Amino acid sequence: MAVGEARVPLLHEDRRGHHEPRRLTGASLVITSLAAGAAAGALAKTAIAPLDRTKINFQTSEIPYSWRAAVRFITHSARTEGVAALWRGNSATMARIVPYAAIQFTAHEQWKTLLKVDSPETAQGSPLRLLLAGSLAGVTSQSATYPLDLARARMAVSSSREYTSLRQVFVRVIREEGLRTLYRGYPATVLGVVPYAGVSFFTFDSLRHWYLDRHGVSPSGVTNMLFGGVAGALAQTASYPLDIVRRRMQTAHRRPDASYPYPTILATLASVHRLEGWRGFFKGLSMNWIKGPIAVGISFATYDAIKSALRDISLTLVT
Repeated sequence: MAVGEARVPLLHEDRRGHHEPRRLTGASLVITSLAAGAAAGALAKTAIAPLDRTKINFQTSEIPYSWRAAVRFITHSARTEGVAALWRGNSATMARIVPYAAIQFTAHEQWKTLLKVDSPETAQGSPLRLLLAGSLAGVTSQSATYPLDLARARMAVSSSREYTSLRQVFVRVIREEGLRTLYRGYPATVLGVVPYAGVSFFTFDSLRHWYLDRHGVSPSGVTNMLFGGVAGALAQTASYPLDIVRRRMQTAHRRPDASYPYPTILATLASVHRLEGWRGFFKGLSMNWIKGPIAVGISFATYDAIKSALRDISLTLVT
């Protein structure tokens, strides 16, 4: 994939004393994107880990969801297993989200370059290609880290006695259910990540471009966090039913006859609708409207700030 150039130049003199802009190219751009993406993902996911675990608990069961039930789950977990239990599975989350976010943000920049929508002018002129770039970035990162996502989901809904470590999840799943189980729910995940990542990146970039046109400067700080929050809320709503399907398929244990309670996407959709009605597809969505915008807002704002800082430092080092 072609690698673009950093947008912020640094002047240096050539042999004739003329000032020319110095720009980062190649590996420096990729490395700064990877580092910023990893840090942004880790910070965002850690901040919302208790809410994430609560959401997964309701997504993977037939227990009716309400805010009162969610608060009861959080307080019961903290009281019976300790406050640290609210972050159970966060080690698996970090093992997944650090490479996932690093790959996603970097892939997004590279897909935008490849699809020629890496500037405000070209992006506004080709909104469908901008949407496609976000979707492809999501598919790229999800495909590379999916087994870690499955392990994280298993740890989040299990007791502390069932899985004590990320390694134990992999060992037991492979031994008891086979290697292919590590990718159970992958098709539903890809179908969900296309609208999620596409809408998320498209909305965030579109709002940034609108702000730049209106105010003449790029947004930063709190503004980026607000734009990320809007992007997160829209993206979560667009993809949530498939997120329910993904979690059910990921956390279902194999029966003695080697079958699964949720064997396919269609069977899972039919089962959820039959037992819980259409509301079952949006169980926990109201919590996602809180945790999703917080996570996406923190992620986008952190990524933009760290990436800019690292590239400014890199530019000073190359002179």
